[in-house]
Amino acid sequence: MPESLLPSHDHDVPWPPAPTNRPAKIAWLMPSLIEGSGGHRTILQNARALIDRGHECHLFIEQASAPDHATTQEELARAREQLLMYFGYDDPNIHLGFEVPGTFNLVFATAWYTAPYAAWSPVACKAYFVQDFEAMFMPMGDGYLMAENSYRLGLTPITIGRWLTHKLSAEFSAFGSYFDFCADHDVYRPLGSIPRERAVCMICQPEKPRRCSRIGIEALGIVKHHRPDVKILLYGSKERPDVWYDHEWHGLLDVRGCNEVYNRSSVGLCISSSNPSRIPFEMMSSGLPVVDIHRENNLYDQPDAAVLLAGPRPEDIAAAIIELLDDEPRRGAMSANGLSFMARRSLEYGYT
Repeated sequence: MPESLLPSHDHDVPWPPAPTNRPAKIAWLMPSLIEGSGGHRTILQNARALIDRGHECHLFIEQASAPDHATTQEELARAREQLLMYFGYDDPNIHLGFEVPGTFNLVFATAWYTAPYAAWSPVACKAYFVQDFEAMFMPMGDGYLMAENSYRLGLTPITIGRWLTHKLSAEFSAFGSYFDFCADHDVYRPLGSIPRERAVCMICQPEKPRRCSRIGIEALGIVKHHRPDVKILLYGSKERPDVWYDHEWHGLLDVRGCNEVYNRSSVGLCISSSNPSRIPFEMMSSGLPVVDIHRENNLYDQPDAAVLLAGPRPEDIAAAIIELLDDEPRRGAMSANGLSFMARRSLEYGYT
């Protein structure tokens, strides 16, 4: 769908913002914490932005123990330690479990199985912070349909990117709004101290089927066969994949480590089979041309001038990568276009 059919969010970003004169008490229902999770990081960044505006945010984190067991101080202390260690988030308003009292002004669901708790809560204003179409994470069956049903609970969706806003309104009559994919400009930027190499980097997360690691690995194998001089840089997980060709494995990187890999590379590959990842936008912010796959979910948010969308076969993806590797002027133009596209899309832009 053309961008003109969706509301424009182009605006100047006053930052730091003026404190609100109507502070709200806001509950966020969060899945259990996972090291390196971009989804958790996005939730926490938005909660922190609301706190900076003068609102009071409380995190209600999924409890690992059985729900009929009493919450212990040790569990709570561990959650606080993980928040600080994994995401640098430090705040006293942390709770375990999804029971939110009616003293809150707003409750956010953040995953499909948290949505019923938000819908059943006594809080008057209920919203759904949607980062992906989670039904696609599961085989067709109970789990798929239950995830779909989370969009039928009457929660107002706030989505990352424009595709989800369109999909939820068109298919579930769940009408809401979106914020654009943004990047932390303090982290994701060109580094003149690191020379570009004839290299391709790919986020490789075998534990996340939507990132299509098997297809990506096969595509890069084709690239390596036809262009043996090209370096292959893989990262993104503690789980090392089975790769039969020469490559560098960087494992689970912090955000600055990711930016260094992007600055070393000539082409970045991130396969998005559901909602786009934030990775292509962070790659663009680093000046890196991006390859993704041509599906409807990638037609709403990714700019044609900086992202090359290929067919979903490994051969198609490999051909797109080789096309860019062999065309330095086009890579230069895509890099400049990506930097221009992301110039206004700082994290602060997404918060306003």
